[in-house]
Amino acid sequence: MKLLYNEFSEFFKFYVNIINWKRKGDTKVSIKIAVVNSSSFGKTFGEHIERLKALGEVDRFDIPKDMGGKELAEKLNGYSIIIASVTAIYNREFFENKDRTVLITRHGIGYNNIDVQAATEKGTFITKVDALVEREAVAENAIALLMTVLRQVVTASLKVKDSKWSERAKFMGYEIKGKTAGVIGLGNIGSRVGEILKNGFNADLIAYDPNLTNEEIRKRGAEPVSLEELLKRADIISLNAFIDENSYHMLSEKEFALMKKKVYIVNTARGALMDEKSLLKALDEGIIGGLGLDVIEDEPIDEYHPLLSYKNVVITPHTSAYTYECLKGMGDKVLSDVEKVLRGENPDNVINKELLK
Repeated sequence: MKLLYNEFSEFFKFYVNIINWKRKGDTKVSIKIAVVNSSSFGKTFGEHIERLKALGEVDRFDIPKDMGGKELAEKLNGYSIIIASVTAIYNREFFENKDRTVLITRHGIGYNNIDVQAATEKGTFITKVDALVEREAVAENAIALLMTVLRQVVTASLKVKDSKWSERAKFMGYEIKGKTAGVIGLGNIGSRVGEILKNGFNADLIAYDPNLTNEEIRKRGAEPVSLEELLKRADIISLNAFIDENSYHMLSEKEFALMKKKVYIVNTARGALMDEKSLLKALDEGIIGGLGLDVIEDEPIDEYHPLLSYKNVVITPHTSAYTYECLKGMGDKVLSDVEKVLRGENPDNVINKELLK
């Protein structure tokens, strides 16, 4: 703890000096801010970048998604603030080789690509976007993907473009009303998906979430069940869980074998929740009637990816959060974190709360 305190004290002395120098108009001192692998921050809402430039030098980096460690640290040395995406990998080796970093702020809600303990030891704040910012956008996209595969929207639309309107009888779909909808992960986003399915479509809602008590699940409008029971009963499955050592590949060959024939699955959380080899087998065997994905385990993918060969699979390029409302809220939060830290204040939604002490 003494080592951490010393790191942290020296760290803030360093930044207080920078702020004082900037106030005195010393042009030799510059805060450097890195925007790493973000395809959206500052693109739609240019004012976010302009406000950052008022604070210091801003540079964008597009680097390999699996880069981490010393190589990543060398690229980002000199940048005291990092606006991070779901890639690259900010592991212990990165922090051991990186110079002073006051803040890594996630332009999103997931932070499993950041070693929080190593960041804490170096006195680096890790922050993320408030979960509520993404709630509506991601939940609505889960429903959009579900409706797309249930009603064969894409394939039917393509037939119209091919002047084959007369083939419309081929595109029989299903209604959600009366179906059993199973939500895996009834947290911030999953609970909203459940609300829409239950209250908007009159589905029977069941849920599995090991992080919630049965009472909490019932309060969120769902019947609590085990994962095995959910897989056996659900006509529709929505994946809304975080990735950790317990949820990685939580749906594999054994789990797909438990499902009803022609089950419909949507995943707007993380691709690694499902084992891809087992997923392809379940599609081949007709277990899955339709699959809507906004995430892939090894994204981005190219046109040769095997999942793209199935007519009952719809994939979007990780765009669930891509609404104007959501992106503005995400950008506002990131910008607020940077501004607060440079004023010597605590940012919001800090992951490593030990540093707040």
